[in-house]
Amino acid sequence: MEVWLQIGAGLILLGLGGEGVVRGAVGVARRLGVSELLIGLTLVGFGTSTPELLTSISAALRGSDGVAVGNVVGSNISNILLIAALAAIARPIAVSRAAVFRDGSTMIAASVALAAYAFFFSSIERWTGAILLGLLAAYIWSTWRLERGSQIPSAELHRAESHAYDPAPPSLWASLLFALGGIAVLILGADLLVQGAVTLARSAGLSETVIGLTIVAVGTSLPELVATLAAAAKGRSEVAFGNVVGSNIYNVLGVLSVTAVIQPVSIPIDLHPVDWAVFVASAALLVFHAWTGARVSRGEGGVLLALYLLYIAYLVGRTGV
Repeated sequence: MEVWLQIGAGLILLGLGGEGVVRGAVGVARRLGVSELLIGLTLVGFGTSTPELLTSISAALRGSDGVAVGNVVGSNISNILLIAALAAIARPIAVSRAAVFRDGSTMIAASVALAAYAFFFSSIERWTGAILLGLLAAYIWSTWRLERGSQIPSAELHRAESHAYDPAPPSLWASLLFALGGIAVLILGADLLVQGAVTLARSAGLSETVIGLTIVAVGTSLPELVATLAAAAKGRSEVAFGNVVGSNIYNVLGVLSVTAVIQPVSIPIDLHPVDWAVFVASAALLVFHAWTGARVSRGEGGVLLALYLLYIAYLVGRTGV
């Protein structure tokens, strides 16, 4: 019972802290005159991934590499098969094909690259993290160069993402307090969640990787869940799509890179080929749905959700719970 209270408290703190960090960071950026395009490209994407980042760092520093890596893989899976699915079921996600193409293909490429790397290497070292971080910087810089001052669909999408956090805190100091307070809450929440996850895994005889793929992954995706469902409910379906895709890009190129630079992590041997296949296929399936019909329909959302439930059932069967 105590371990579930610990995990629950960690999840609540992650949700609150993630929201505070993004709202505070967006507020500070606006007070400093940063463009809406740059805010959407960087602060929103990276901000909603701060729970994944701090949780993976905390897990890596504790030697729980299964939680650290499983968190990223599982978060990307749940972002698509759970969060995007629920958003589409609530309201079909209409997107521009032009907005889908570059960011969607970047998400797929990052997923394939990580899965291929895991096939050949047993750990993510500091040099690997530095390369991933460089790729993220190149993606942001190239996108910024292409989209600044333009009215192309992808640029409008990133600007719309920045407005998903309206209204911002009323002053610079309030924004700073939101951001710093959010970070403090996130650190505490991540620590509680990782401790609870490790304790649960050991007491229940489960692998830390499976806990990372499921409970931890869904928990750290709470900011994406809130932002995506809120955007869908307001009819801003393109923002819902952008939140999911952007977060998945940042999880691979940002969360894993920073974690590895701080503390190299081993790739868990119990991350099976099925896990990697679902990781890559879910990204491809989301982009396929969005590309072919310029939308993700309720029926397609239902298919995504059914696939997530099948995957969870597979994990349960694999662990013999």
